[in-house]
Amino acid sequence: GVPDMITHDVTIVGAGPVGLATAIFARNAGLSVQVLDGGAIDGDKACGEGLMPGTAPLLAELGIDPPGHALEGVVYHQGSTRVEHSFPEKPGRGVRRTELRDALVQRAHDGGVFIERAKYVSLTQDAHSATVTTDSGHYITSRYVIGCDGLHSSVAADLGVVKKPPRGAKRYGLRQHFAIAPWSSNIEVFYSSNAEVYITPVSSDTVGVAALGPKGVNLDSAIASIPALHAKLAGAQPASTLRGAGPFPHKARTQRIGRVLLVGDSGGYVDAITGEGLRVGFAQAKAAVEALSKDAPGTYPLAWKRVTREFRILTKGLVALASSPLRSSIVPLAHAIPGLFGVIVNRLAR
Repeated sequence: GVPDMITHDVTIVGAGPVGLATAIFARNAGLSVQVLDGGAIDGDKACGEGLMPGTAPLLAELGIDPPGHALEGVVYHQGSTRVEHSFPEKPGRGVRRTELRDALVQRAHDGGVFIERAKYVSLTQDAHSATVTTDSGHYITSRYVIGCDGLHSSVAADLGVVKKPPRGAKRYGLRQHFAIAPWSSNIEVFYSSNAEVYITPVSSDTVGVAALGPKGVNLDSAIASIPALHAKLAGAQPASTLRGAGPFPHKARTQRIGRVLLVGDSGGYVDAITGEGLRVGFAQAKAAVEALSKDAPGTYPLAWKRVTREFRILTKGLVALASSPLRSSIVPLAHAIPGLFGVIVNRLAR
């Protein structure tokens, strides 16, 4: 048969925030881009929605300024013990995922990115190109493919790089919004007996509530088990549907096979405990585009390790602590050693 014609530089599978950021960075670098997305049209999913202060320069590079609510720091609660730490320099921002995605879609369109509404089916590659097949029967051939299709990545599965996580240690997340004015400009984390519950203000009249815990974690019962939080949310109407994510972790042997790269959760994800997923995803997007701009895809796995290393180490440590017999002493310990807690929060803020 006649070989497929290479139509552009990069095909990006997935139009979540990280996929769209990858597309914008690629256009800024002068690469031609096509994005493929078969997900929900609003792009909503379970997500903590807190953009750490370190995300601000990346948002500026992407040319977006999504509406949201300032985040001044982090407060941890456990029973009557409370420990607070303010971000050292700039605030973060609580941003509804749909608002973030709308801003990214608009920016991508303005930059000449075409988003095809179709599902990824499979891919093949040779020494010069990679071809993606869609459920609408299209074959899209480009010099490179970037998989940005999340925790349950079909691209990663087709590359054969997904590692099975250890049995038993899986965690899950749930998220719902409530129509209530935020009572604080902090991310608040409440520890119950088996779940962490995160409150993120995302606008002047809405808070996001997320729970992380073992299989079977239930948002209502997690809230009910924390009297102070239950009282604050009493009578507040839901402002979104309940959504779930997981299981975590997702591990990949490598983030690149041939002309195919994995960016964001598809290339490996530890847990949502630190709320750093988007900052780290955007940093990976930038690193992937730098590698492809130089026609050096082989440099990406090392760059991936570099931009995710601290996140992976810190997240693994915090998850181990949250899953251990020491769980009930995390907040009292942070209260007793505020300097250590400050170091961790400052690190997350970067």
